[in-house]
Amino acid sequence: MDWVEGMNRAIEYIEDNLAAAVDQKAAARIAACSEFHFQRMFAFITGVSVSEYIRRRRMTCAAFDLMDGNSKVLDVALKYGYDSPTSFNRAFRAVHGVSPSRARAEGIELTSYPRITFTLSVKGERAMDYKIVCKEAFRIVGYATHEAMTMEDCFEKVPLFWQNVAEGGGMEKLCGLMQGKEPCGILGVSSCDNGEYSGYYIAVATDAPVPEGMEEYVIPKTTYAVFEAIGPSPQAVQEMQQRIVSEWLPASGYEYAPAADVEVYPAGDQQSNDYRTEIWLPIIKK
Repeated sequence: MDWVEGMNRAIEYIEDNLAAAVDQKAAARIAACSEFHFQRMFAFITGVSVSEYIRRRRMTCAAFDLMDGNSKVLDVALKYGYDSPTSFNRAFRAVHGVSPSRARAEGIELTSYPRITFTLSVKGERAMDYKIVCKEAFRIVGYATHEAMTMEDCFEKVPLFWQNVAEGGGMEKLCGLMQGKEPCGILGVSSCDNGEYSGYYIAVATDAPVPEGMEEYVIPKTTYAVFEAIGPSPQAVQEMQQRIVSEWLPASGYEYAPAADVEVYPAGDQQSNDYRTEIWLPIIKK
């Protein structure tokens, strides 16, 4: 099963369960990847999180149900997993801009989000330079959060985590642990154990002892596709990640491996137009 087929089967599962419980782990298994990587690929390709897509699709279907005039608001709310009219009203307004009861009024403008279909689109207007690196196991030391995160959470919580570490003097302490080991720089690492996301580290590759308040983590031997994002961070990094997943990965002959994702931030002005960040994508042959 190829990447496109797996993602479309996952969408089919989601669509079949909009009026039931959607298990994102089950959707990821159908797509033949971990839940974290499924959420990651989905968000980068579509621009919305899996949970937001489900919410939009449910509210689109809910509007159709209400417009037929035969369904009570409470019944529709329960059908799409909302235990109270208040929470359903909030979700409905967020998508349509009006209350569920107003959806039946003639001339009311509503919003429809169609079902997503993944296709392989071969683009070529911009080159993507990369290298394949078989990286032996290496140890990182740094600050870690093991809070469970969806991709939606990552976009909000990870930047805040970086900010807190920086404001607490953490970057200077990490620089003091550097030994010139590759990958060289401040690392942003999404760890993966037994195929599932297990934490996020702001760290460096080092053999130094673990200072108080930090943790160590050993990244197992992994094959990586290494890309360079040029431009201000995090915008350039996010754009390159989207291109990697949507343009390079589907046609590469590789799959997203259940291993740690690594971003490498070297010294320099991260807001400069020529700042270079490395993105290490874990891969396995199909």
